[in-house]
Amino acid sequence: MEMKQPMMKNREDQNQDKEEEPQENGRLVAGSSADKGQKGSSGPGQVSNGYPSTSPQSPRDGAGTGTERVSGPTNFRMLIVQQTSLDPPRETWSKKMDFLLSVIGYAVDLGNVWRFPYICYQNGGGAFLLPYLLMAVFGGVPLFYMELALGQFHRNGCISIWKYVCPIFKGIGFAICIIALYIAFYYNTIMAWALYYLLSSFHSPLPWTMCNNAWNTANCTRYLSTDLNVSWTNASISPAEEFYTRQVLQVHLSPGLHQLGAVSWQLALCLLFIFTIVYFSIWKGVKTSGKVVWVTATFPYLVLLILLVRGATLPGAWRGVVFYLQPNWEKLLSTTVWIDAAAQIFFSLGPGFGVLLAFASYNPFHNNCYKDALVTSSVNCLTSFMSGFVIFTVLGYMAEMRQQGVETVAKDAGPSLLFIIYAEAIANMPAATFFAIIFFLMIIMLGLDSTFAGLEGVITAMLDEFPHLLTRRREWFVLGLVCVCYLGALSTLTYGGAFVVKLFEEYATGPAVITVVFLEVIAVSWFYGTTRFCNDVQLMLGFSPGLFWRVCWVAICPCFLLFIIGSFLAFPPEVRLFDYLYPFWTTVLGYCIGVSSFICVPSYMVYHLLTTKGTFKQRLLKSITPEPAGSPGPHRDVIITNAV
Repeated sequence: MEMKQPMMKNREDQNQDKEEEPQENGRLVAGSSADKGQKGSSGPGQVSNGYPSTSPQSPRDGAGTGTERVSGPTNFRMLIVQQTSLDPPRETWSKKMDFLLSVIGYAVDLGNVWRFPYICYQNGGGAFLLPYLLMAVFGGVPLFYMELALGQFHRNGCISIWKYVCPIFKGIGFAICIIALYIAFYYNTIMAWALYYLLSSFHSPLPWTMCNNAWNTANCTRYLSTDLNVSWTNASISPAEEFYTRQVLQVHLSPGLHQLGAVSWQLALCLLFIFTIVYFSIWKGVKTSGKVVWVTATFPYLVLLILLVRGATLPGAWRGVVFYLQPNWEKLLSTTVWIDAAAQIFFSLGPGFGVLLAFASYNPFHNNCYKDALVTSSVNCLTSFMSGFVIFTVLGYMAEMRQQGVETVAKDAGPSLLFIIYAEAIANMPAATFFAIIFFLMIIMLGLDSTFAGLEGVITAMLDEFPHLLTRRREWFVLGLVCVCYLGALSTLTYGGAFVVKLFEEYATGPAVITVVFLEVIAVSWFYGTTRFCNDVQLMLGFSPGLFWRVCWVAICPCFLLFIIGSFLAFPPEVRLFDYLYPFWTTVLGYCIGVSSFICVPSYMVYHLLTTKGTFKQRLLKSITPEPAGSPGPHRDVIITNAV
């Protein structure tokens, strides 16, 4: 970065040189009342030195008091220095709607469709909504709001932002990037499964409706609404379940995690296609991904509406709705219900993954992120609630058809709920091929939005941390990142890949990201300080967060996160998939994968203390002191100083 300084005249020469042109690209602006009337006014697109302003930036980026000047008997003058940076200006969203749809697409993912309905009925039905809403109001939404405001003010990714907040916590950013890679290793595999189903949906009849295929067993029971003479027993296996386990996953060829087997070439090709879409959607930045989400974020709502209307017209749908919403107030006395509510709202809104910081950093400085946080979090929660109706109207129909209880039909959770139960229900509907195509397209698009966001969080973090190395090579960096994610996902494409997906989901990401967010809240609220943070928000929005938000950030959110961490440590989950119970060594392996990301936080703390100059007390003080907003760095455009 270069900055050309103007030549300062002596006081006795000021009068004779008043009319001279300014030296270089700085200028003295007279502060007298006479000059104020003539030169002080600046248009809405200019700062007071006559240079056109770009989109509003943070004080670090040159906004703030650019139009203020000092006048009075002391005749102060303001020196406004225009900086010339070799770095390109920071990219911004083309439209406000691009940002909103990107955030909604990130928050509304596959978990809204399969996890929330299952957890809701398992934890008291309608009674579960009470702890869910309380956890959202006091825990999830404040964290969501904090990350949006933090990213928008400092305009940096999850790594470089910490030098302006609390430098010693910079390891949080590296931990977030590693967690995002782990998620990319398994999350996109679920989309590969959905793509396999989508391609299979063009066969007529649908392949998961027949029992005469090569992968079927003797226990396969074809049970459609027209098969009145067929009875469903406990030993029966639906053709949809066998298609999922024996044809798509082929888990019967793997005894467990100790012997995963070969890579399924069909799934490998499906995943390659998914990552190709991902690459060409994010390779140019938010300018391209912001356009893609207009389709990927809105299409799932259209499909959900169609499936909701269709499901409501099925016989027995009311049984599923009653089972979904019938409150069991006694469940609220169980700690498990509150733990599940806290975990669900946290992972649904998704703070701590670096995505909200990255997306908000591309906003105009004065964008109302407070309103954005309330709108997007409300849309996310309402989508989860509506998805429950979409799922349980179909489960009620399946229970009616099998003459079983809804709780028996709804025993499957996670992806099995979509790929077995819902796929089988679709096969029983008129125009089954049409509904299968739009349903699995919806699953793919729900996943794509989250993948765009997760990888954009990593890309933004790395480009902001190493701007001179990566900014002009973004396309190549994104290509390398996508290739790493694809290679890392190969273990999930094996015959035992479903076991790897479950291991990553349970251990590798959940506990680590909750711990990282806990440290993030502590760093912002206690070290950076809520007063300073609220002043930043007031500078952006024109109003300061109220007492409710301050209390949440200082006390309630840390307790909220500690509650989830403590419950996980006190009640470690018993992980089971199909008939495979995960042995103890897999639990140790899962914790090691989780620690491998979190270890970045203490490691960087030690590194920072060792490399900082001075006594230990000076090092510690410097490590927790944020850099001033006007310090040199990328994207600094204007520096304003007062001179006599």
